[in-house]
Amino acid sequence: MRRFFFNPNLAQLSSDSSMTTSTPVSLSQLPIGSLVNLTDDIYHHWCRVLRAKIGEQSLIFDGLGGQSVIELETIDKKSAQARIVAHEDNDNSCNFHSTIAIVMSRGDRMDYAIQKSTELGATAIQLLTSQHGEVRLKANQVDKKLNHWQQVAISACEQCGLNRPPLVLSPLSIEQWLQQGQSASEAHSDVAYLVDNDYYQQYFNQAALPLVLAVPSQEEKQQLNINASIKQHFAQAAQAQSKPRFDILIGAEGGLSEAEYLEARDLDYLPWQLGNRVLRTETAPVVALATLLHISETR
Repeated sequence: MRRFFFNPNLAQLSSDSSMTTSTPVSLSQLPIGSLVNLTDDIYHHWCRVLRAKIGEQSLIFDGLGGQSVIELETIDKKSAQARIVAHEDNDNSCNFHSTIAIVMSRGDRMDYAIQKSTELGATAIQLLTSQHGEVRLKANQVDKKLNHWQQVAISACEQCGLNRPPLVLSPLSIEQWLQQGQSASEAHSDVAYLVDNDYYQQYFNQAALPLVLAVPSQEEKQQLNINASIKQHFAQAAQAQSKPRFDILIGAEGGLSEAEYLEARDLDYLPWQLGNRVLRTETAPVVALATLLHISETR
């Protein structure tokens, strides 16, 4: 069954619904049988591209948890309506929170990094600039690129079965990220309603184990046991009955500058080396998240 992201900010309830409100309503709050007006994106893809017929069913989710089964009720030249026939409470989110704080790269490589980070369960993707980074967005480019990358994440959710898209957060320099964290960043306006949801608020308020993908010095190798620290962080969260959070700092192709690395280390970021090979920027988050998933399931 096809899955689509349903943004309540971009849709309204039909007049025959028993719930009438001018503010966005989550799908789970709507009674079975409610009619919803499909958003333009869903209408275009489902009704025009896929040529859906009256009576066909699909799944929609709004990022607030769970999903709903809808049945196509009416199709007009520029719009369509569907009726909610069932709610499903399944939550396919990852068993830990994660921030992929990644220096922006050019072309499709950034799309790939965001797509795969989403499929592997990242909670947020923090866009960064750095001394060795090749991408610096102008002020008039930020909204367009942020919207594009958020849509990449949403499309990945539609494909892989996740119901909560990661928040793609506006660009910061590595220095800003290290000093101010996410207080200086924000999500695109189209998905800003997600920020106040309990799931994302738990993420924002959860203490993180900060990791920086880097080759540690010989002294650091002797002093630190990163995998043991990761397992301990999982264990502490399990004892507190909460999801652990990991912040993973990923530099540009040329790596972090010495000053950036030292600042991260001063702020207790642990140098995490993923094997003996140098990973590309778009590959690093895939390996990091897959490794955390493996540790979480085998510790």
